[in-house]
Parts: sequence; structure tokens; C-alpha cells
Amino acid sequence: MKENIYFVTGIDTDAGKSYATGLIARRWNEEGYRTITQKLIQTGNTGYSEDIDLHRKLMGMDYTEEDRLGYTMPEIFTYPASPHLAARLDNRPIDFHKIAEATRILSNRYDRVLLEGAGGIMVPLTEDYLTIDYIQERNYPVIFVTSAKLGSINHTLLSLEALRNRNIRLEMVAYNLYPEQEDQTISQDTQRFIRKYLERHFPGAGFIEVPAIKKN
Repeated sequence: MKENIYFVTGIDTDAGKSYATGLIARRWNEEGYRTITQKLIQTGNTGYSEDIDLHRKLMGMDYTEEDRLGYTMPEIFTYPASPHLAARLDNRPIDFHKIAEATRILSNRYDRVLLEGAGGIMVPLTEDYLTIDYIQERNYPVIFVTSAKLGSINHTLLSLEALRNRNIRLEMVAYNLYPEQEDQTISQDTQRFIRKYLERHFPGAGFIEVPAIKKN
């Protein structure tokens, strides 16, 4: 597997993964790295991926050829639920070979691929196969999205411990400031604590702020 694929996950469904993914892709493109985003499994849509739509808006670009061919959204299910449940309700299994082949094609065409998961790292893809299993099998480095909301410290540390227990490399933590929190005391201390934790336990990992800018 080429080492230009980064798996984007986070503390939960509302961590702002899609927002962070789009902005990181835009930043990398501006730095000269041809970057594309892909959604591992999209649920709650029919025939398109709302997360890819958001990525492209934030990246300031139209749909690509790879979008139109479905490589960036290889598996779409109609029910807005965890992939294992959405697949069951649509009465068809997730085609993991199709996903992996689409990712391979993108990694050959672009300098970097941001592969956004669904929910957090322990979200089930099938009854006995978790997102973290998928990440570990493919040896993807992780970009982990957390936020300033109350509870983020607990959810972040639990997730990072799970990554370390699986020997999964943490590439960076993206601290999502969108939407802007009313309580800046909690927001600022949460960021301070997570930064200190990374310095002690994941010294090789990067840290970036995802600014609270408008989607359009």
C-alpha cells in the first residue's frame, strides 16, 4: 500500500471530520500536494455523498472526474446510521474490495488521499469488523479530529489509547474550532490539555487548529 493515504477519524459522528477533511485537503493543495478526499462509506444518502459535497465546497472546487466515476464515494447506503446497520437495512453487504480498489486508484492519481471514515474509530462496519480493524489491516496513519466541546478530552484520550494499543500511527490531531464554542474557558483548556498529552505520549504527532470559518 502506498504511504500517501491518511485515514481521518474522530471522537464521534459530530466531531467535524468532514469539515476538517475538506480544510486539510485545501491546505495541502495550496502547499503544492495534489490532494483528493474519499468517503469510506456514506450513509443517509442516495446516489451521492453529502460529505464529498462539503469537501469540494471547502476545497473551492467542482466535482472531479474521480467523483463522477464514484471512486471517492464507492459505497453509499440510504439509511443515516452506522455502516453495519445501514448495509443491513439496504439488504446488501459492504463491498470492501470495491472500496480498497477505489482508494488504490486515487492514491496512484494524487499525491495524497484523505480517507474519511464514518463516526469514530470503534464504529462497526459489520457485526464483527470495526473501523479500527480496517485501519490496522491497511496500516493507514490516522488524522484524528477532536473538538472544543465538553467531553472531548475523555473521548480523545480513549481513542488515542486504542490507536496505540493497535500500533496504529497517529499522524496528527486536528482540533476543530467549528462551530465556535460559547465557553472559551473549556475550549482553551481542552486544547492545552490535549497538546500536553500528545507531547508526552505521541511526540511524533502533529497538531493543527481547524478554524471556525463559514462553509461557503
